[in-house]
Amino acid sequence: MKKVVNVLSVTGFMFFGAIQSTFAQEAAEESKTFHQELKQRFIEGGPEFMGIVLVALILGLAIAIERIIYLNMATTNTKKLVASVDDALSSGGIEAAKEVCRNSKGPVASIFYQGLDRVDEGVEAAEKAVVSYGGVQMGLLEKNISWLSLFIALAPMLGFMGTVIGMIQAFDMIAVANDISPGVVAVGIKVALLTTVFGLVVAIILQIFYNYIVSKIDSIVNNMEDASIQLIDLLVKYKK
Repeated sequence: MKKVVNVLSVTGFMFFGAIQSTFAQEAAEESKTFHQELKQRFIEGGPEFMGIVLVALILGLAIAIERIIYLNMATTNTKKLVASVDDALSSGGIEAAKEVCRNSKGPVASIFYQGLDRVDEGVEAAEKAVVSYGGVQMGLLEKNISWLSLFIALAPMLGFMGTVIGMIQAFDMIAVANDISPGVVAVGIKVALLTTVFGLVVAIILQIFYNYIVSKIDSIVNNMEDASIQLIDLLVKYKK
């Protein structure tokens, strides 16, 4: 997987380097225009709700990036680990298998170590230790995910609140001016629409990260459960 990523990265850099000389000036102008437009719309939306939505985006991205890094580090080759533990049990016994788990990273190795550490009390005790510690590792994998889901729900809600307040401001302007011309209500309606758009954009971005993280957790948990069953089978075979 790392090799594939490296190859794609090199290919991407070569591709962008090739087109950079042709489109550099146009890209710079478009980027400048986009950033100026984004900044202007953000200011027009008002600092009260737009600032809170921006904070939700920053905190949500921080949690998402931290979880992605942690989950990638927690991903291990369970087949290779099971094979290594099997070889260690055959050649050096429980202590050799525990040493393999100590030298391996990830939740699966930690679960294996807990099961091997209780095998002297019987296979059933080892199985209970594996199940119990598996729940602990699952909790670590899902850490802070609830906060990410909170920011996903909070961002559009803040946007909708800004929409309601903007519409109230528009009607206040109508009442003060005693006129319903477009120029009177344009400011309030613009604030309402901008806060809604930014809130939805933040929610969409964080939702993409959330779905990726949940799918990654499901994959790791499935590997943990499958590897735990294989460990119990190995311990039963070893005890015989």
